[in-house]
Formats: sequence, structure tokens, C-alpha cells
Amino acid sequence: MRIVVALGGNALLRRGEPMTADNQRSNIRTATEQIAKIHPGNQLVIAHGNGPQVGLLSLQAAAYTSVSAYPLDVLGAETEGMIGYIIEQELGNLLDFEVPFATLLTQVEVDANDAAFQNPSKPIGPVYSQQEAQKLAAEKGWAIAPDGDKFRRVVASPRPKRIFEIRPIKWLLEKGSIVICAGGGGIPTMYDAEGKLQGVEAVIDKDLCSALLAEQLESDLLVIATDVNAAFIDFGKPTQKAIAQAHPDEMDKLGFAAGSMGPKVQAACEFARNTGKVAVIGALSDIDAIVQGTAGTRISTATAGLTYR
Repeated sequence: MRIVVALGGNALLRRGEPMTADNQRSNIRTATEQIAKIHPGNQLVIAHGNGPQVGLLSLQAAAYTSVSAYPLDVLGAETEGMIGYIIEQELGNLLDFEVPFATLLTQVEVDANDAAFQNPSKPIGPVYSQQEAQKLAAEKGWAIAPDGDKFRRVVASPRPKRIFEIRPIKWLLEKGSIVICAGGGGIPTMYDAEGKLQGVEAVIDKDLCSALLAEQLESDLLVIATDVNAAFIDFGKPTQKAIAQAHPDEMDKLGFAAGSMGPKVQAACEFARNTGKVAVIGALSDIDAIVQGTAGTRISTATAGLTYR
């Protein structure tokens, strides 16, 4: 099968964990141990989040006041290279020496008229107390929003329209390479009035971009790996139930939170509807079982209604 695995932020940096290189490598090692299990007989594409990493680079850049801070699209490109390098190395240590890898800087087109630019909502960077966040917002002109009992910076999150590097990704897959791409939702770009491509101060949702990537690659399966083993109704309550299988229309009725499971469910539903294939939301530690069809929340147009585990 051709499989796209979208690694959630927990695969790179757990919530509240110091953003050290060692911590990130340790978490990526855990992720690659699972991905290595599904490599035999399959073509693999790996996408990943980068919110904390971009936020850290932003803070580091702001500390150097001799020049203007680098824009988010440039920082996104930097993190794609950094994270791809660690994934390649850790996964390469687990697979046969002859397995080739490629990390691609991935430009993704967005629409300048996307309503998201008027309503920043995508959290990036570390969490802050309300007082810290308000101080940084005043100093740096940030938009901020609650994240649990903390606050984070938020930026525009326009929808992905086109993945420019889709052809070389296909070529690499056809030659047997494992491809790491579309990190952090890809590098947001758009055409200016003169028809020239340029970067955008925004962050594309990683899961929506992964769904578009999986669709354009004609993938057989989209795996959205996160820190819970399924999508739940009444999550965190005594009445919570894990969803085993569902039709996209049934998932739409449940109203998942926009700041957590919502984008993952939306991405999975869009892939299932547009392709007729299966998307699964589940735990990073269950990736092997997800591919075998025994774990996670499986979303497909071939499924009637909704069932629970």
C-alpha cells in the first residue's frame, strides 16, 4: 500500500516538555520505531507538525535585534530540514542500509483571499501564562488565544490549495524512497499581483495538508497519528466512548473541537470523501495495528453509520 503518516506534535515534543534537541530526538525515535514496523511491503510518506519548533525559532530570532526577525515561511522551511534530518537518521538506524530517504522542502499554495487571514487561529510556539502572553502580544504585535489553562500565539491558517512538489514526491516513491515532506503543513506561499511566488506569514494546518497530499498521491491509507487511541465522543467525561468506524457524514454531526480533534476529523473526512479510501485517527503507538485495521477510528464512505469500541 501507499501510506501517508501524519505525525502529530506529540511525536516531536510533548506538551510542557523543554524544547531541547535531545528531547525532540528521543520523541522522534519513539515515532520511528512504530513507523519501521509498517515499512515492509509499503510505500511510505511521512508528514509532521512543527508548531513548537517554529515558535522557538521565532523567539530566538527576536532576541537578535540587529536585523529584522525572519518570517514564518522561512522558519517553516528551516524546521522542515531539521525535523526531516532527525527522522531520516532515526528511521535509517532501524531499517536496512539500502532503504533510501528523501526530505523535501514543500511549498504549498494558499489563497490571498482566504478568510483565515482575517481570523488568526493556528497556535504556534510554546505555551505561556496569560500575563506572559499579553506582554508578548503587546511587544510583538501577536494575536494570542487560550490553550487549555495557558495561552499561545496564533496566526492565520489558510487552506492548502496545491502542493508544488507533488511530482518529485511521486518520482521518489516510485524509486522506493521513504519521503518526508509537507512538514508543518508545508511552506505557505501565494502568487503576488505580478504572478511571482512568495512566502506568506501563516501556518497551514498539518492534517489538512496531509489529507491533500494523500489524495494527490493516490494513497491507499491516511494515518493521522496523535496522542489518543481514537476519536472520542464526550472526551474526558465519564461517558466518553471511542469511535471504531464511521461514515464521514456521521463524524460531521458530532462537532469536534476546532482546537484539538476537529482538524484531524475534518482532514480524515475530506480524504475519505474525495478518494473512497480509508483514513484512520489513532495513537502513535498503535500505527502497526492501525495499518492492520484493528486500532484507531476508521473513517470511510464504505462504512454505514457509526460504531464504538
